[in-house]
Amino acid sequence: MAYRPLADEIRPKNLDEVVGQRHILGQDGLLRRIIESGEIPNLIFYGPSGTGKTTVANIIAQRTNRPLHRLNATTASISDIKDIIADIGTLLAPEGVLLYLDEIQYFNKKQQQSLLEFMENGKITLIASTTENPFFYVFGAVLSRSTVFEFKQITAEDALPAVDRGVDILEERLGGRLVLEEGVREHIASACGGDIRKAMNALELLASAARRENGALRITLEDAQTAAQKSAMRYDREGDSHFDIASALMKSLRGSDPDAAVHYLARLLEAGDMVTAIRRLLCSASEDVGLAYPQAVPIVKACVDSALQLGLPEARLPLAEAAILLATWPKSNSAYQAIAGAQADVRAGRAGDIPRELQNVHADSAGQEREQGYRYPHDYPGHWVRQQYLPDNLKNRKYYQYGDNKTEQAARRYWEEIKK
Repeated sequence: MAYRPLADEIRPKNLDEVVGQRHILGQDGLLRRIIESGEIPNLIFYGPSGTGKTTVANIIAQRTNRPLHRLNATTASISDIKDIIADIGTLLAPEGVLLYLDEIQYFNKKQQQSLLEFMENGKITLIASTTENPFFYVFGAVLSRSTVFEFKQITAEDALPAVDRGVDILEERLGGRLVLEEGVREHIASACGGDIRKAMNALELLASAARRENGALRITLEDAQTAAQKSAMRYDREGDSHFDIASALMKSLRGSDPDAAVHYLARLLEAGDMVTAIRRLLCSASEDVGLAYPQAVPIVKACVDSALQLGLPEARLPLAEAAILLATWPKSNSAYQAIAGAQADVRAGRAGDIPRELQNVHADSAGQEREQGYRYPHDYPGHWVRQQYLPDNLKNRKYYQYGDNKTEQAARRYWEEIKK
């Protein structure tokens, strides 16, 4: 018998065997009801790899009388689509076809458009899968003719039954009993990072390398930890996960949650992406802490410089220090709001002439100099004198509002005393 990977052999045959996805495949789940009705619309499955998208497409195919065609958008071409279309209306596909298109985000606009006419008249029922956000990567006309279902990452608890089924299959295949040390099941389930395919690959590898003791194959926790190390990492520097983790780090810093901040920092560092972590930390120092604690900028910069000199893995220490400091320092986005408001006026064309007293003293042609009228603040008490700095059409505009923190409120009181 030809070898069959465990991940393929364990693939569910019905919806009840599908791991996870209770939100769409539970007894009252919308996708389950659609599948059981037999009236299958065009569908787009969106979610991480190994979460059951292809499995559910196979189950749908079994419930229809249409021939199933599979294409992978990473290798398929227009000619492959034409070959499928040529079968429609013939004895090979008198009622049309069911097309499962994996990784649809790799099809360009022209390739996706070639499907539209047949999706419109119902000759092609499209089930597309993607690991990227379809609202960014799928052509709008295809998207508008489809229903999107999100497949969520599988939890360790959901993965445990799949691990047990895998053990049963391997015992039957190997003709012997598999003995798993305490914690092995749980480690494989959690280390797979929600990818059942990875869990099965790890389990199959462990079974093939297991030592036989008293007629049984023994799988140790140490071996499981080695085989499954870092398998939980879901990271693609060009994909959604990159931006999601970077966003989560920034929002955790802003939300003053040091535990979440170091968690997302760890995910970036484990993926070797120190650059993204550094950019988020430097940005947060000015955007989120800002004038509530202006020393945040040089302190975080010092931590970043140390990290760059140390390199990984030691770089994690000053970067973790920066993340915890940023998360626990007081917050103010007053500088962010001020520059955002000023830029909005400039982009809208609200600028105006610079007041004469602020212009360069050499702005006039030789022999045509005019009295500038600039008042030098240091010549006045408190180093301040009242004069107009903004253009006439913006002279009453207020971009900066003092934040409600100790540092900015102290500055507010100081200048109110001087300027009154």
